[in-house]
Amino acid sequence: MSRPLRVLVVDDEALARQRLLDLLGGEPAVEIAGVADNGNAAVEAIRDLAPDLVFLDIQMPGRTGLEVVREIGAANMPATIFCTAYDQYALKAFDVAAVDYLVKPFDDERFETAFARARRAVELEEIGALSARLKALLEGGETPAPAPAAGYLERIAVESRGQVRVVGVEDIDAITASGPYVELHVGEKAWLVRERMQTLEERLDPARFARVHRSAIVRLDRIDALLREAGGDYTLRLKNGRQVPVSRSRVESLQRWMGVAAP
Repeated sequence: MSRPLRVLVVDDEALARQRLLDLLGGEPAVEIAGVADNGNAAVEAIRDLAPDLVFLDIQMPGRTGLEVVREIGAANMPATIFCTAYDQYALKAFDVAAVDYLVKPFDDERFETAFARARRAVELEEIGALSARLKALLEGGETPAPAPAAGYLERIAVESRGQVRVVGVEDIDAITASGPYVELHVGEKAWLVRERMQTLEERLDPARFARVHRSAIVRLDRIDALLREAGGDYTLRLKNGRQVPVSRSRVESLQRWMGVAAP
């Protein structure tokens, strides 16, 4: 994409809008096409400004985010990242209908992952497939699963003792950083792969995996318990007994996913 990515920010909360604008300001080749603070203004802005990408709040006065999409028409929507305070269970439908979603409050790393995925979708011209999934969501029918072209990894090749093995992502319990490598933890085994954590995070399905620390990604359905340590630090215990650290900034979103009320 030779020209800057034109982005529209839609949120009824001034602080939420400013946070997105600040984060976008740190991204290269981005032009803020406009901002809107309600659903009606969002419809006008999308039609008048024709942005490449819209950060769209779901719960707003005037029209909700989904009502904005209905008014514009799924086929005419730009790439969309939904922003919401809903938990991840409520977002399963949105996950297959948008490039990504951000659950408030989100941290900088989660924003960067969603934004990188959106930029890639625009550059690869995958918006047609996203529009079809939005249309299915709005019509209330079965929402199809994301196609493999959406970029989510299903398998990872690892080399060990001169042999190349294929590890299915459905078998991975956790991924941890190890210098310039990452370790894929599968049961009692660990496979070493020369890859960046950020790259893997961007290519793993966020409905199944979450980065809980700068050095750890876990498969969500492998979580057994969230443990509070002395000094206020947190650790995740997985069902196989493995423990991984949790950044304090990630604790609240994990508690929401687990259905645990924050203290």
